[in-house]
Amino acid sequence: MTTVLQELLGIELPIIQAPMAGVQGSALAIAVSNAGGLGSLPCAMLSVEGIRSELNNIKAHTSKPYNVNFFCHTSPVPDATRETNWRNALAPYYREFGIDAADISAGPGRAPFSADAADVLEEFKPPVVSFHFGLPSAELLARVKGWGAKILSSATTVAEAVWLERHGVDAVIAQGVEAGGHRGMFLTDDLTTQVGTLALLPQIVKAVRVPVIAAGGIADAQGVAAALALGATGVQIGTAYMCCAEATTSALHRAALKSEAARHTALTNVFTGRPARGIVNRLMRELGPISQAAPVFPLATAAIAPLRAKAEARGSGDFSPLWSGQNASGCKDVAAAQLTRELASGVR
Repeated sequence: MTTVLQELLGIELPIIQAPMAGVQGSALAIAVSNAGGLGSLPCAMLSVEGIRSELNNIKAHTSKPYNVNFFCHTSPVPDATRETNWRNALAPYYREFGIDAADISAGPGRAPFSADAADVLEEFKPPVVSFHFGLPSAELLARVKGWGAKILSSATTVAEAVWLERHGVDAVIAQGVEAGGHRGMFLTDDLTTQVGTLALLPQIVKAVRVPVIAAGGIADAQGVAAALALGATGVQIGTAYMCCAEATTSALHRAALKSEAARHTALTNVFTGRPARGIVNRLMRELGPISQAAPVFPLATAAIAPLRAKAEARGSGDFSPLWSGQNASGCKDVAAAQLTRELASGVR
């Protein structure tokens, strides 16, 4: 069976590797694309030159379709009072690790899609561009569409899916609450609106005409087949790829994904300022998982960074964003190509 999504994107298998900033680069995307799926490159934490370098590497190692992913948040105006309150909340930890808060510089950590990024993309004309937290401005979206790129974006509610279709996406990613990493929510910040993949997927399929991609909690061939049976034309999978040889996931993070700790995840804003699912650790237990003190996304990151570095140097993930979906059972030490083929083995 060839799905509408496979025809739309020019891929052999209805498998999309989720873009995962911080735990992968172009190597994982290349491996998945060469195996017949759609490899994805996360660009939100890359400089303009970093994007160019990774795209040059992709161009040199695959002729297959690939995806580049960007965030679409509005850059916030720093709030000095909130930043001070956040650092005060972290003060006991700074004392524990001997960190002088005055030496910590502020910084966003993640950048939204911009004209400068579009300039780089236009040099390469990637066949697929995906977005998180909605879509960029109409002008920027038109530029991307101008070279023929197919547009994907995440919806966490039916309302978001309908909005995305109305604003020109070629396919909607139905992101269930089980998914690891940042929630793609953009029409609301009310976490009670977030539902599971099996509940969300058929509702979105019914509400829109564009192809729908299922994401969240899918870790094996049976999960892929179930999503397709519910109307998805493809699946997006992240957590299962995090222990592949081509991923850059740290040894500490890999160990956590394979441990009993991975059975307990939660949505938290303490690492970035925006809800994201990760393995529960000390910082999440003691300050969250959702903290009203955390600065808005992505400004919470800077104050956490030195704590993370100190703890990781001691072999601890207590202050690290150990992103993971609710189902880490498919995360294993195999080549990404092998995993991609295994995930698609139940498609008939």
